Amino acid sequence: MKNATIRQLKVFQTVARHLSFSRAAEELHLSQPAISAQIRELEGHAGLPLFERLGRRVYLTAAGRELVERSRAILQEFRDAEEAMARLKGVGGGTLSVAVISAGDYFFPRLLAEFTRRHPGVTIDLAVQNREGLLKRLDDNLSDLAVMVRPPAGDDTIHEAFAPHAYVIVAAPSHPLAWAKRIPFARVLAEPFVVRERGSDTWNSMREAFGTQFSAVRVAMEIGSNETIKQAVIAGFGLGFLSSHAIALELASGGLVVLDVVGFPAMRHWYVVHRRAKRLPPVAAAFRDFLREEGARLIEGYMRAGVPARTLDARSSAAPGGR
Repeated sequence: MKNATIRQLKVFQTVARHLSFSRAAEELHLSQPAISAQIRELEGHAGLPLFERLGRRVYLTAAGRELVERSRAILQEFRDAEEAMARLKGVGGGTLSVAVISAGDYFFPRLLAEFTRRHPGVTIDLAVQNREGLLKRLDDNLSDLAVMVRPPAGDDTIHEAFAPHAYVIVAAPSHPLAWAKRIPFARVLAEPFVVRERGSDTWNSMREAFGTQFSAVRVAMEIGSNETIKQAVIAGFGLGFLSSHAIALELASGGLVVLDVVGFPAMRHWYVVHRRAKRLPPVAAAFRDFLREEGARLIEGYMRAGVPARTLDARSSAAPGGR
């Protein structure tokens, strides 16, 4: 194992956590063949297979189970060393390790770009995950900070709101309700909806916004991707409930319209979250402060650059808390 690399161990840990080469490739932003190549090289160093396939499922071998714990300890030592070096460098250097839910990846890279413009020595380690994946990354100490809509309950984490976040009901421009005014909520419930998968942040926010009427929603399709939901709504499969931050381009191009529904948008907040026991490196602490102090203003500016005025007016006039 003396020739194994940190990169190979990180890939191995990710595959072991998901027990899936494809999901590991998505998380690490690599191709599946690249993931397989890294694992083959690591198995060559080990002289033993680390995974085995039985049917469609992937399992750890005995050697793989042994390496999981040892590689986790090695990677933790490496992260501790990185954090120690980062503290010596201050904000001017080091790696910002941060994760964000999928709705945030429409604006979050711009925030990162602005932060690195001010701190050019900083490098970025960004993961885009669902809520469950973000919490797992915090628990495994893979990310210093997470940005999400629904922070975890309990005392193990610290979460701070830094920007408002509107959820809206959208339709294709050809939909009969597209240009109606002050649409009663009961009328919207008569339409089919294309929704996010059960348990996602968007699904939970929709459940909160619809309240006791959520059980009356007619689900036409349940999809695990905002991009696919948008295309399904544009194609006429039904209405959608989405983050206003996820639909800026479609609104600007006229592919989608925000329905003027009584009681909407549903207002929530973006939160920056970290483990309470985590000693944040200076670069992570600086980014947290950057979000708290300037995140709301910058996000609003990004939205105003690409969202029609009707959407912004509706969002700003809605009562906090939604339905």
